[in-house]
Amino acid sequence: MVDKAKKIWMDGEFVDWDDANIHILTHTLHYGYGVFEGTRCYKLRNGGSAIWRLDDHINRLFNSAKILGMEIPFSQKQIRDASIEAIRVNELEEGYLRHIVFMGTGAMGLYADNPIHVSIPVWKWGAYLGEDGLKNGIRAKVSSFTRYEVNTAMTKAKACGYYINSILAKREAVKLGYDEAIMLDPDGFVSEASGENLFIVRRNVIYTPPMGSSILTGITRDTIVTLARDGGHTLVEERFARDVLYTADEIFLTGTAAEVTPVREVDDRTIGDGEPGPVTLEMQKTFFNVALGENDKHSDWLVPV
Repeated sequence: MVDKAKKIWMDGEFVDWDDANIHILTHTLHYGYGVFEGTRCYKLRNGGSAIWRLDDHINRLFNSAKILGMEIPFSQKQIRDASIEAIRVNELEEGYLRHIVFMGTGAMGLYADNPIHVSIPVWKWGAYLGEDGLKNGIRAKVSSFTRYEVNTAMTKAKACGYYINSILAKREAVKLGYDEAIMLDPDGFVSEASGENLFIVRRNVIYTPPMGSSILTGITRDTIVTLARDGGHTLVEERFARDVLYTADEIFLTGTAAEVTPVREVDDRTIGDGEPGPVTLEMQKTFFNVALGENDKHSDWLVPV
C-alpha cells in the first residue's frame, strides 16, 4: 500500500491527496499514451535532504515526451521547482517522487489532441525489492515474455503503456515464486529486468547490455557505469546470452526504485556463492555514499530540498 502524503502537485497547484482525481475518460487511462519518471529524495547522513539526480530525471521525462510527440505544458524549471516544493509541502525527509505526463479528456479513439496534464505525487517508499533482497540478494527468473524490439516500441521513452510488457513478466515471475523477472530481447540476448537494468561480473570485469539494445536509458545504470570506472573497474557494454547469466560470478540490478539489488539465483541456478559478491557490495556501498551525500565528487547529482 502507498503511504499517503498530504498534497499532490497537479497542473501548477497543490491539491489534497484524496482530491487528486481524473475523469474515467482520461485518454491515457484507456490507451497508455503518457510518460513518467520516478526519483528518490534521500535523507543525507550529514543532515538535510536532497533529490537524487532530479535534473537528469526531468530531462529524460521531456525526452520521453518528445519521442512520443507530446508537448509538456510546463518548463523543466517549473517541474524542477514543483518537485522540490512537493517534498517540502509534504514535510518529508525522504521519499519517492513520481512525475507523470498524461493526456486528459476530450476525444476518444487512438488519435486525439486532448489537453496534456502533469502531476507529481510523492510518498514514503522503502526498498522496492525488499530490505532482505537489498541485503542478501533476490531470486530471478528469465521471463517467457520478450522485451520490445527497438522499432516496435521506442524503448528509450519511459512510456506508460509500454509497462504492460513488464507487468506480464513480473506477475509471471512472482506467481512462480521468484522476486523478479529478467527479460530477453527479440534476438535472445539479455535485455533488462522488468523495471531495472542489469549488470553481471565475470572474472572481475563488469558487463552490462549496451545502450543500442532494447534497454531503457537508466539513470542509476549511468551512475554505476560512472562509479565503476571511477573506481578503476573494467566495464564492458556488450550483448550476452542467458547462459552467461548462469555462469556469472555476480549479478546485480539497478534502478531508482531498486537502487543496487544483488541477484543470488537465476532460474534455480545459484549465482557465485549464493550471496552478494565483492564487486556488487562495493558498487552498492559506493552508490549509497553518493546518494546520501558522502561523496563530494558527485555532489552535483544531489538537489537540496
